[in-house]
Amino acid sequence: MMMPALPFHVDREVTIRATPEIVFRFFTDSEYWARWWGPGSVIDPRPGGRVLIRYPGGVEATGEVVELSAPEIIVFTYGYTSGPIAPGASRVTIRVDPIKDGTRVSLTHEVADVAVRDEHVQGWRYQMAVFSVAVANLVNAGADAAVDAWFQAWSDPDTSASERTLTEVAAPTVTFRDQFSNLTGISDLLPHLAASRKFMPGISLKRIGDVRHCQGTALADWVAVATDGAERSRGTNVFVFGPTGKIESVTGVWARHPGAAG
Repeated sequence: MMMPALPFHVDREVTIRATPEIVFRFFTDSEYWARWWGPGSVIDPRPGGRVLIRYPGGVEATGEVVELSAPEIIVFTYGYTSGPIAPGASRVTIRVDPIKDGTRVSLTHEVADVAVRDEHVQGWRYQMAVFSVAVANLVNAGADAAVDAWFQAWSDPDTSASERTLTEVAAPTVTFRDQFSNLTGISDLLPHLAASRKFMPGISLKRIGDVRHCQGTALADWVAVATDGAERSRGTNVFVFGPTGKIESVTGVWARHPGAAG
């Protein structure tokens, strides 16, 4: 039996730098569903399938799938085993739409009581942020390797090898900006790398410390080292990853000794 329309609702919309197919995986696979909600959460991705959410602290929400059309929409009922919404007494609709920068995820939670609605506004604001992080962590699981490959491309004396490396980890239209660069595209970047190697022979770039990543943006510190091991410069790069996990832009912020390396 279809649930009647409910008078109050919470609406939340977020943009995630991921493809709709990757985003929707979190609604059709219990492993990814649990990455969003927490250990022990499960979903049976079919109309009538069970939905279980286990929040930290032991609070549980249950429901069942009402509608599912991948990778576009999922609708499920939502209620607590003990709480302000009885099992089956509210409805959550999540729509997934492709956009230029990835995916727009739109959530509507319909409830019967205005006070209950108000209680859930901040909750959904938080949960959709957590969801965005979970998806981004999946898309950018290779961020460390991509960052290291980027630095290797700057250091490799073989231009063909640098091109292969950049093609693997960066979008064709990748942009690079720092005090000495304003470049768009791998084809624009390669001659710049060649010029850097010509005028600063033997300089190599190396990552220092961990890559700090959140929702498609990563920070990586680097050091430029001469063949004798002496440090020539250092700084931080800001990497922005696209919906498929490839680097779309890099901005270099120098810490000291500008002019020694790229």
